[in-house]
Amino acid sequence: MSLSNAYECLQVSETNGVVELKLSRPERLNAFSKTMHAELKQALREIERFDGLRALVLTGEGRGFCAGQDLEERRIPEGQPKPDLGESLRNTYSPLVSRLRKLPVPVIAAVNGVAAGAGAGIALVCDIVIAKRTAKFTFPFSFLGLTPDAGCTSTLVRAVGQARAMAIVMLGEVVTAEQAADWGMIWKAVDDEQFDTEVQLAINNLLGRPARGLELAKRSLYQAVDNDFEAQLELESQCQTLAGRNSQYWEKVQQFLDKK
Repeated sequence: MSLSNAYECLQVSETNGVVELKLSRPERLNAFSKTMHAELKQALREIERFDGLRALVLTGEGRGFCAGQDLEERRIPEGQPKPDLGESLRNTYSPLVSRLRKLPVPVIAAVNGVAAGAGAGIALVCDIVIAKRTAKFTFPFSFLGLTPDAGCTSTLVRAVGQARAMAIVMLGEVVTAEQAADWGMIWKAVDDEQFDTEVQLAINNLLGRPARGLELAKRSLYQAVDNDFEAQLELESQCQTLAGRNSQYWEKVQQFLDKK
């Protein structure tokens, strides 16, 4: 199955099983619109079915990664009913971040600029986050009188701890890429001129590893937060059974023995 690139708000490309999904509303810092949500839903459906998929790279066009919700679409004509924001989440951001988390291949967020609100949420739900040193993460929900969404209440607390998450959200603190890396919110902050190289190095690294092992590692690591120790040990056993049935494991063992 081939991937479509007939989108208004996205750019989709594929090389050697690595799909790049680029948010493409640069004039709005790639903020989410209804059209972008609909196109992301379609694109992810195609990506999930893509034969030979090895990794997904999520990034933004221009100087921003994603500025979150486009508030222009919150402009309600006088006399019209206001939308239920919770129901809106159930139909847009919640299924989006859930699909990214459940994708059985590594998902890299290549954060090329500001990631704000739901934009920060979709970055943090990715498996590996690499950011330009000049990038920033901000969670401006409290300024608007909202609660964090797009998975932020889960990913942020688990990444930086309760105390930092509370201050970041309630005070609306801007987190630099370097701070985010120091606090464990993201994997790495790199100099802007090295950004593309670092992302490519990560991709090359992943492509050199058996895909089944990466899929099972992703599954078990995410469940570790909720499982007790004994349940996690059992999950490790189950995943290792599946990994050991893959011929790539035995090929790698033989390569090691031959080299030795």
